[in-house]
Amino acid sequence: MFRLTAVAVLAGCVWTLVSAEAVAEKKKVLITMKWNGSVADEELRKTAPECITSYKGLEKIWKAWKIKGTAPKLDFSEVMVVAVYSSGSRLSFADPTLDEKGNLQVVGFGTRDLRPGFRYVLGTVSKAGVVTVNGKKLPKE
Repeated sequence: MFRLTAVAVLAGCVWTLVSAEAVAEKKKVLITMKWNGSVADEELRKTAPECITSYKGLEKIWKAWKIKGTAPKLDFSEVMVVAVYSSGSRLSFADPTLDEKGNLQVVGFGTRDLRPGFRYVLGTVSKAGVVTVNGKKLPKE
């Protein structure tokens, strides 16, 4: 009985250390500005970017998605725009995290009530240390 208890305690300690190390490797990234909306044309979602790294890229989707006003002027040498999409009626960002390899993990959460078209949330984050977004290389735009 003592052996079984000792093994269980040791396994718990190892799990705690591994979990703490995994959490320590990822750093939360702050989303500083957000835009959200809905696009009626579902075909446009096929070309929707995970991130945007230039004003030209932002302006392109701003026009294609018929977002009111002009695309905001951002300092793309310092920030980039990340995006999440859903067919549900409501959508929001989960906290993005940056791992030690420079991968920015960006995910969203929302409702499961499917609607025509798609919903989007765009947000600005610092480019510092980012090499990939959701495992994909950064686009030129």
